[in-house]
Amino acid sequence: MEVVVLSIHLLVCICLIGLVLLQRSEGGALGMGGGGGGSLMSGRGAADALAKMTQVAGGFSL
Repeated sequence: MEVVVLSIHLLVCICLIGLVLLQRSEGGALGMGGGGGGSLMSGRGAADALAKMTQVAGGFSL
């Protein structure tokens, strides 16, 4: 049983990392990212969906 719970937790954490990395950078943190054209996530709806999925995955990782 412990192995099953640990496996599920690991899977959720990996998904959370992926969701965070897919989100568009909004600030000048360390002067990286957020620059101009060709961005993967350019639509506001896609950014909102990613933010919602990140919140859900973060809640499951507790």
